[in-house]
Amino acid sequence: MKKLSFRRLSPSRILVSSFIIIISIGTFFLSLPVAVMPAERISVLTALFTATSAVSVTGLSVVDVSKTFSPFGKAVILILIQLGGLGIMTFSSILMMAIGKKITYHERKILKEDVNWENTGDVLKFIRKLIRIVVSIELVGVVFLTIGFLKEMPLKRAFYFGVFHSVSAFCNAGFSLFSDSLVGFKGNYLINLTISLLIIFGGIGFSVINSSLSFFKTKVVRFNLTSKLAIIISVFLTIFGMIAFFLMEHGNAETIGALKFHEKVLASFFQSVTTRTAGFNTVAVEKLEPATVFIFLLLMFIGASPGSTGGGIKTTTFGVIIFYVVAIIRGNKDVEVTNRRITWEILNRAVAILVISFAYISLIILLILMTSNLDFEKVIFEVVSAFGTVGLSMGITSSLNTFSRILIIVTMLIGRVGPLTFALAFGEKLKVKSYRYPKENILVG
Repeated sequence: MKKLSFRRLSPSRILVSSFIIIISIGTFFLSLPVAVMPAERISVLTALFTATSAVSVTGLSVVDVSKTFSPFGKAVILILIQLGGLGIMTFSSILMMAIGKKITYHERKILKEDVNWENTGDVLKFIRKLIRIVVSIELVGVVFLTIGFLKEMPLKRAFYFGVFHSVSAFCNAGFSLFSDSLVGFKGNYLINLTISLLIIFGGIGFSVINSSLSFFKTKVVRFNLTSKLAIIISVFLTIFGMIAFFLMEHGNAETIGALKFHEKVLASFFQSVTTRTAGFNTVAVEKLEPATVFIFLLLMFIGASPGSTGGGIKTTTFGVIIFYVVAIIRGNKDVEVTNRRITWEILNRAVAILVISFAYISLIILLILMTSNLDFEKVIFEVVSAFGTVGLSMGITSSLNTFSRILIIVTMLIGRVGPLTFALAFGEKLKVKSYRYPKENILVG
């Protein structure tokens, strides 16, 4: 019998395993009596749900985090958010470098996949730069959020809230220390814009941030096709979501109908940004118009960009498929984006991600509907939110039964590591055939 070797494990399997290990550790700490308030008690399943939501940077919770967990419990959640947002293997490599341990080539390959970096050789250099960037962005966020919260609370508490929400926003987690998320700050420009920018920076992808900083320093454009496509699609989705939300909700008195024009614009921008993967909200989600709910489902399903802290099928996957469809309609032989040709290998991967994601979400929705008595619309919203690691809910999270909660836990994990990565981690590696069958046409469409 062969011994199980770390080197023999595929990078995708190691990544999935690392998330499961950290979730297990987080569950243990959140299950401790010291992690909850004196008058509160939670089950192991609730601790597991919360830990998974934090590590997968989702934000869904079956309990009110602000009232249920003690300062120790909230600190554990914050650490899990940071670990999950940047990637557990990234933190492991930082610790190994700090104690002088050499990073092997196999470990570099894992890091390359964890942060979606292109080159194995300089991935450690990128990791060091990445940490400096993340810390800097989060510290700036802490400063502005602390100033914003000072109007509502003392300095010490404002700083504490600033730290928690800055990390939660940059990691696109959506956890808030307010029971109603950020509904009480819907007209606060400083809070809204700071949270929005943190979400954008966290969700755009680390390679995009790195390329942007290099451009400002050297004035030399070094954006690869991934970065270009991520920026194009992200900008398009943000503007589209903002306009759609404003048009559909401007007359809804239970969301933004009673707000002033500039406040409606601010709320529309904030919800467009946060709906893709972050999960904060300044309006009551359960009061949204049906058409708005549909738009939210699309945005949550697409999610953030690759190499970021967010989930979903990713903006680049969506972009590749759109350009692929356009190429077919135009009768083009190749799929071209900004004077570059996309290979069939990438197209096949994008289609596989789309099909696997849609099939998985459909299955989970069906299972929950079969085993519960919840509204169809709310179940769909909950599952897509979990898969996209968004964290928005129409108010049914606490009503989920044990089986449904387990399904949502698995969905949040798959949404964070990626459906294709998860499938590859547990699937058998196929051997390349030395022969090919003759081809035959099939009529479609």
